[in-house]
Amino acid sequence: MYNIAFAGLGAMGRPMATCLKNAGFDVLGIDAFEQVETAFNGQPTSREAKHRYLNESEALFIMVVNAEQVRALLFGDEAAADAASSVVYSLKEGACIVQMSTIAPDDAASIASEVAAVRPDIHYIDAPVSGGVVGAQVGELTIMAAGSDEALGLCSKAFEVMGKAVFVAGPVPGQGAAMKAVNQLLCGVHIAAAAEALALAEKSGIEASVMLSMVQGSAASSWMLGDRGPRMIKEPDDVTSVVDIFCKDMGIVCDSAKAARAFTPLAETARQMFVASSERGEGKLDDSQVIRTYRLLNGCG
Repeated sequence: MYNIAFAGLGAMGRPMATCLKNAGFDVLGIDAFEQVETAFNGQPTSREAKHRYLNESEALFIMVVNAEQVRALLFGDEAAADAASSVVYSLKEGACIVQMSTIAPDDAASIASEVAAVRPDIHYIDAPVSGGVVGAQVGELTIMAAGSDEALGLCSKAFEVMGKAVFVAGPVPGQGAAMKAVNQLLCGVHIAAAAEALALAEKSGIEASVMLSMVQGSAASSWMLGDRGPRMIKEPDDVTSVVDIFCKDMGIVCDSAKAARAFTPLAETARQMFVASSERGEGKLDDSQVIRTYRLLNGCG
């Protein structure tokens, strides 16, 4: 696999696509923002040129915001007269669609079925990732993949470039998204718990930096505490993942749990803390700043 298209050149998608390009893949970047697309490709790319490239591509990788964007990318406006020229129809026979965005398991499964209904000749892999922007930049993402052995084999070299580990969730699209939902449950709860603990330290008159140093070296530590903790105790600055992303992801977690009839009270509580931050206009701040909601509740904001 050498000729591929990569749709979604945002904070995660662009470094992922760049890693593939640097590894020798011939990559066409596709993005809703023309200037972003042009910057990646080095020149403007007409609709006709994209169509020709997709006709020769072995795979289409997708890293967009939500399921609605995935469907819009693949199928376009189904009511339009030119729907048959949409991306899903443009791909060559035997190509792979690799959907890497964080979406609900039900959406991942249904999109795979929708693709199979119109293009039974192409493969579909449900492969969300974890590792954030830093992991994307250095090609050390964790990939949670679901798809047939044949499809996974076709994409193995690309996965090796983008990720440090690939975990096969199962053969059925939707299983990768379910694995990602479990991962995001822990991520969201760990961030909220770290914020709650550090806010309690502040309320108790303990120097936040001393508290953080202590817990980082104790059994209470976690990866999220180590990564987000330092940003929680200083003024908002660098943004690696925004509050609104966790509003979306924790919504997926909680909705997926309800669909599975699973009890997830910690996830529900963490979700509400992110939503409260977003509704106060802080949705574009780094997700570590959920601590500001705790401070307000503690009368310290």
